[in-house]
Amino acid sequence: MSFCCGASMIGTRGTLQHLRTRMLNVPTLFCPVCHRTEVHYLVRREFEILAEYVAVDGAPEINFMDYVQGHKTEELLENCINQEKDEPGQLVDRQIDMSLDLLRVAKDFGDGEWEGQLKERLAALSSQRELIGGRRMTG
Repeated sequence: MSFCCGASMIGTRGTLQHLRTRMLNVPTLFCPVCHRTEVHYLVRREFEILAEYVAVDGAPEINFMDYVQGHKTEELLENCINQEKDEPGQLVDRQIDMSLDLLRVAKDFGDGEWEGQLKERLAALSSQRELIGGRRMTG
């Protein structure tokens, strides 16, 4: 599980540009709060090696999963709390619940700076929830 600015990152596959080469189906982690994207840590080394190789080769586009042995995308994303395939309302609600739990801990510790960061994150997540149609009932 990976975290960014306190929010759990969403596991997905994406297209990344490295120099002149588009690398398709790269397992990535995406932060729903700050929108940071990073290569999944389990394939980061393979990504770096392949990126160096294609930079020399000059290929315009490659499918990352064609070059990676032993990792299936589903296995890479199993340790992610949230995945791209999750329903957006539930995904944001889980992020809000987690941030509220952390806010309680920050208050217990008396950490005002952390509280402020969590409140900013909650405001961003609340805005996202409004954009996708409000809180959905789950159960």
